[in-house]
Order: sequence, then structure tokens, then C-alpha cells
Amino acid sequence: MKANIAVATVSGKAYYLIVNELKRKNIPFVSLTPNEPIPIEIKAVITTEKEQHLIKHEKILVYHEEGEVEALINEALQVIRGKEFYEKIVIGVDPGKVFGLAVLANGKVIETENCFSVAETLDKIKSIIGNLETAPVSSISVKIGDGVPIYKERLLHDLDNVLPSNVTLESVSEAGTNRNLNETEHRRGLRDIVSAIKIAGRNGHKFPRRKTSESYS
Repeated sequence: MKANIAVATVSGKAYYLIVNELKRKNIPFVSLTPNEPIPIEIKAVITTEKEQHLIKHEKILVYHEEGEVEALINEALQVIRGKEFYEKIVIGVDPGKVFGLAVLANGKVIETENCFSVAETLDKIKSIIGNLETAPVSSISVKIGDGVPIYKERLLHDLDNVLPSNVTLESVSEAGTNRNLNETEHRRGLRDIVSAIKIAGRNGHKFPRRKTSESYS
């Protein structure tokens, strides 16, 4: 895959955090100094506030502080995909010893991850939805597989407490989600992600939301 994102900074801390997140998401990028010319194929340049005036490019994304790196990378992804608006975001979760998690935007997988506890899964979902505040989205839903009922019930109830009331929660049947997985997909972790993707694509039973406040707890 050709790199469409450039990281242009001489700040060691900013470079380390930005590049770590890009690598974690398997996003190709090129590294530049702020004074270097930007390759024509680059659609977004990530830099720091102090260095942005040195860069000549139509789309410059500015790093400010450590906590916003994931949102910054998500914004860069929107730019290179030409997406300023997502019609529908679906987060699928396959609960178990390893919690497979997949994020679909308009039906396309944009992020996957494995979590290793209910708490970690909750934090990740909350972070994903929080980062969407900078990207207009028509609808957001979280679909939880029902393969391990105790995890499903806890996730649904805890998500009801921490997510805005406009987020739809669903319980989805996992029947058949592990079928037809090839040998590679049976590797630890990848299988859970593949199942999460399938769960995200299914219709489920809506969980009645009790929360009316739009704020996070």
C-alpha cells in the first residue's frame, strides 16, 4: 500500500507517539523534516504546532498533546479516504478470553483490535466513540456477540452507563461466526477479530437504553 500520510517533525516525543500509533494501525507513512519537499502522493501531513508554518501543503494536521494522537490519526485516515462524513459506524465485539473488536465505517473495516478484559474493551469502545466527535456520523451502534452470555450482559449494561444515549446497543447471535475460517484466521487473536467483523455485519436485538444524558460518566 502506498503511503499517503507524512510525519514531518524533528520533535522526538511527537514523532515517537505519532509513528507508534500509525504502526499500531498498520498505516503506511513517510518520515520528513519540516523543510523537506512533500511528495505529490501525500494527502495529509502531521506535524507540531511550532513547525506547521514551515510546511507547504493543503492538509496539515497538528499534534498538540499525547492524549489526542489516536483522534489525530483517525482524522488523517478520513482525509486520505476522502471521507468527511460517515453515514454509519458499527462496532462489533466478540466476547471471550480474548475480546475481538472491529470498527466498520459505511460497511468497511477501518480498525480492529484485541482486548483482554471487559474493562479494557469498555475503555476502547468509549475512546473510539469519543474520537468520533470530530467526524460527523449519522448513526453509531455497538453490537455484542452472545456467545458468552455473562460477558455480553455485563458489556451491554456497562456500555449503557458510559455511552451517549444516541448510541444503539445490540445483542447479536454468534451462530456460524466461526465457520469457514481458514488456517491463518484460526491464529490466536485473528479469529476473534474475524468473528467481531461478522458480528458487526449482522442484525441483532436492540438493548433498551436507560441513559438519557449525552455526557460521559
